[in-house]
Amino acid sequence: MCISFFNQDLIFFLINIYLDSFQSALKYLKNTEVNINNVLIIIEDFNIRDSFWDSYFPHHSLYRDFLFDIAGSFQLVLSKSTEFFPTRYSDNNQDSNLALDLIFLWLFSIEFDNYYIHPDWRLSSDYTPITVNILIFEECILIKKWSLIKNSKEKNHFIEELANSVKQIDISHIQSIEALENIVQVLVFNINSIWFKYSKCINITKHSKSWWNKDCCTDINKYWQFQSLKDWKKFKKMVKRTKCVFFDDKINKISNKKCSPWELMNWVNKCKLPAIEFILFNGWSYIELDNL
Repeated sequence: MCISFFNQDLIFFLINIYLDSFQSALKYLKNTEVNINNVLIIIEDFNIRDSFWDSYFPHHSLYRDFLFDIAGSFQLVLSKSTEFFPTRYSDNNQDSNLALDLIFLWLFSIEFDNYYIHPDWRLSSDYTPITVNILIFEECILIKKWSLIKNSKEKNHFIEELANSVKQIDISHIQSIEALENIVQVLVFNINSIWFKYSKCINITKHSKSWWNKDCCTDINKYWQFQSLKDWKKFKKMVKRTKCVFFDDKINKISNKKCSPWELMNWVNKCKLPAIEFILFNGWSYIELDNL
């Protein structure tokens, strides 16, 4: 079983493997290329006895190397519990308790060699619960950003001042790596200074679209201020007019300059063709030109 989730634009996986007495899943994974990245943990009953993790078992299993190779392909290694306990308890006196449940984690993770076996939690079950805490950092959702309005005076001033700043950099005395790094640092500082001088911090909203302009911003702010129906209708009309102007320009560039009108097909949804209409007269349909 494989569970996946998103965090900070990445997909992470939790893998649960149960091996039967024939080690079918292990053989499948060994002979099959599985393209899965960002695996946090592999856990479950591997049904393999080996002296490496069971001090009461004196033998070495052939499947141990297979298991380690597969875990290594996911950049995981075998983790050890804080205390050793059997993970499966026998229901009779003839068979010994076993250590069959294992956990594979990333070697440099905080959780490595730090999971717990709870024999007092198993109650009537023959298997012992295992717990491990995996830290998943909270996703950072940006609600503000610094931006320059397209074709604005601020953007033109930003480009002009940035170009002058680059021209004024003296590169005639670059004779060492340290001198080059100093010039790069100066360039980075100038870019940041000029950017924050002309850019504006704005809220990221559902209206953060490429067609959004100052007129839309003015009308929506006016509506928020007075909450009148008249201002809301005015805002909706402005949005409709702005979209028409923006997309008409896009369509013109694609169809005329790029000469590839098929690129416009992605902008419309599939629709059914209109049904064929016949000319009816006195209950008769006129299909061909001679019938008219």
